[in-house]
Amino acid sequence: MTTEPVPWHAANLVALDLEGTGAQERDHEQILEIAAVRLLNGHPDIATAYTTGIDPGRVIPARPWISPGLAGAALHGQPTLDDIRPALLARLRGAWLVGHNIGVDWRLLHRHLPDLTIAGLIDTMRLAKAATIPGKVGLTDLLTHLQLTAAVTAAAHGSRPHRALWDTTGAALLLPALIRQHFATEPTLRQLAAVAAIPLAAPQSTTTVAAEDPQPTLFD
Repeated sequence: MTTEPVPWHAANLVALDLEGTGAQERDHEQILEIAAVRLLNGHPDIATAYTTGIDPGRVIPARPWISPGLAGAALHGQPTLDDIRPALLARLRGAWLVGHNIGVDWRLLHRHLPDLTIAGLIDTMRLAKAATIPGKVGLTDLLTHLQLTAAVTAAAHGSRPHRALWDTTGAALLLPALIRQHFATEPTLRQLAAVAAIPLAAPQSTTTVAAEDPQPTLFD
């Protein structure tokens, strides 16, 4: 992995979150909702945020890890993944994707968009562990600990925790807060990546993922 010696906030950073049907579906796992928020000078550019539900073409059973509003036939009539493919490629190609446990999102996204090439992955969960934040390292836990929950809710108007726009905005606000916790001075992109980047490996077999990384409920 190579990075340019530029300040982290000058990099092409896009926060991302997907809501899906769960790794237990293996190769049939689908994306139900997606959000992408660009970071400008280290701050989420909410004015250009992108979010949409995705019609999976079938009824989605209610399960503990599927957020309210995404199960059943709730997404019928939303755009299909093919409909939004050009927009996603245009927004994400060449960017550093930022997210909480971003490897899970990348695994699913890359399976559905195998022609998407990105610069790398920045994991706010990995950064939180490096910064030795006390307590749980779930997204909502960290936002509560760092007193960012109200700011996320205000920025992601109309969304809620465990939905794509809220979680994406949360990751976008969490990143600079964690950087301030971990680094004494503003890091370069290279320094940030050394702590928080995860490998751009090919997606694992979904059978392996389902066995090794059980899908959590919304409350884990």
